Amino acid sequence: MEIFLTLGIIVLALICFIGEWLPVDMTAIAVMVLLMSLKLVTPDEGISGFGNSATITVMAMFILSAGIARTGAMQLVSDLLLRWGGKHPTRQILTMGMIAGPITGFINNTAVVAVFLPVVEDWCRKQSISPSKLLMPLSFVTILGGMITTIGTSTNVLASGLSENLGYGAFSLFQFTKLGVITFTIGLTYLVLIAPRLLPKRKVSQSGGVSQDYDLKEYVSEIVISPGSTLVGQTLRKSQLQRKFDLDVLELIRNRSHFPQPLADKTFRAGDILIVRSGRECLLKVREQRDVEILPDVKFGQQSLEDELNSEEEGIAEVLILASSNLIGSTLKDMRFRQRYNATVLAIRRGQELIRERLGGVPLRFGDVLLLQGPNQSLLGLQTSRDLLLIGQRDVETLRRDKAVIAIAISLGVVLAAAFEVLPILVSALLGVVLMVVTGCLKPGEVYGAVRWDIIFLLAGLIPMGIAMKNSGATQWLADNLVAVGGNLSGYWLLTVFYIATVLVTEVLSNNASVVLLLPVAVEVAKSLSLSPLAFMFVVTFAASNSFMTPIGYQTNTMVYGPGGYRFLDFARVGAPLSLIMALIIPRLIIFLYGL
Repeated sequence: MEIFLTLGIIVLALICFIGEWLPVDMTAIAVMVLLMSLKLVTPDEGISGFGNSATITVMAMFILSAGIARTGAMQLVSDLLLRWGGKHPTRQILTMGMIAGPITGFINNTAVVAVFLPVVEDWCRKQSISPSKLLMPLSFVTILGGMITTIGTSTNVLASGLSENLGYGAFSLFQFTKLGVITFTIGLTYLVLIAPRLLPKRKVSQSGGVSQDYDLKEYVSEIVISPGSTLVGQTLRKSQLQRKFDLDVLELIRNRSHFPQPLADKTFRAGDILIVRSGRECLLKVREQRDVEILPDVKFGQQSLEDELNSEEEGIAEVLILASSNLIGSTLKDMRFRQRYNATVLAIRRGQELIRERLGGVPLRFGDVLLLQGPNQSLLGLQTSRDLLLIGQRDVETLRRDKAVIAIAISLGVVLAAAFEVLPILVSALLGVVLMVVTGCLKPGEVYGAVRWDIIFLLAGLIPMGIAMKNSGATQWLADNLVAVGGNLSGYWLLTVFYIATVLVTEVLSNNASVVLLLPVAVEVAKSLSLSPLAFMFVVTFAASNSFMTPIGYQTNTMVYGPGGYRFLDFARVGAPLSLIMALIIPRLIIFLYGL
């Protein structure tokens, strides 16, 4: 009964993960509470994930990655991309892969993509290259590079912790580096030689810049306040013009003088010209109800619109909603976005979808790209935001460049201490965190903002699920049934089956959930058939991170989904062949390198 109850909870969790009714970390916590309530785990076992070495190690690695990024150490490396990239797609992807890929073996890959994404976007804009030709390869090379060491991804760290709990010891820092380097080389070769033929050309920056990319000419207009308008003598706030209509006032022009935001307390006069973001239907309602005139469309040529939105005082910029953002799930209206950031959202890009109407009521998602317009100082301030990533070259003045060498030295010290087993990786990583703060690479307040708390809570909630499977006998039951069904298969085909099963689970769940569910089962199958448990742990660990077929299977895929203007199936077209190649070669490489 306990077995089926545990499996029933896991199935319920899978449905919730897929349905996304709650964030995945909250779903994991809810499962943890349910397991404790039904006494499938003890309270101590239920909260053990928060004190698990894997959870704490992952938290420390997030902070170390932030120290590297905040000091501009990675900016020094990203400059090489602009210098050596050239103009041919093959050379560009190869250069990007050789620079960004190995870095992710030691620094969290979401942090690497966060640094390189603005660089690649700017590079594409200057050379009139479609970002869709490079952003997906950027995500894929960081995924492949993250498998070079045990600390490359949170999945690897979690798998190492599970291995230790199962009695096989934690993975050493470079335990599967040989396999990681080979698969990275094969994957990069595919991305360089084959992927350019499959990658779409979704979005190319034209001479009209982002205003043409987002087709703003249809949604940015000029209206004139007539002498008889009800708006005359009222402030923007009291007129409730923005609250009652799907309309945003971007700028006020009076006698050739331009007044930028904030405009809430500006009193309207007859003859004032307002530059507004609004659809055609809404403008007609405003004209009818507030007696304003709509200036002819021809007044804005495309380039003049770009010039109008960009000036010495105001500008436009794209920002990405990060996975750890507090804005996820909220609407622009609920969070009072304009007041909070002193900037107006002109459009939202969600993959290939472009949203330009009723923006205030759209719940934001991870990976959404917002096109903002506002004072340049407000846009510049977004560079330090924990919720938004400014897609554009960062102002190096906001980085602690004088601390870059110190941050690199600390990170190298953490790696070397773990590699030579001077200290366990948990201890060396925490020591590195302390040194980052003591040396000024990070300010104390930045430590908490650097942690991806959604990942920490996800890990803490998932670990009791694995304990419940073991306590109830569900792990052994699944393993026995798999042995009964596939016991006649060779070791290679068993590894291949586990690889494919893990990849499929990862594409709809998180990679961490896949490891928690399948790694213990794989170990039990290996023990039952007298095969190497290490080989089965490696195949599940690699498969869980090698998510290439959907934009939601891995966080870096979601990060490039909007900026690249991709469609959902673009990832399947480029990622499926790579997934197939990995499914065929990784089991053979594991047998060859580590035995079976």
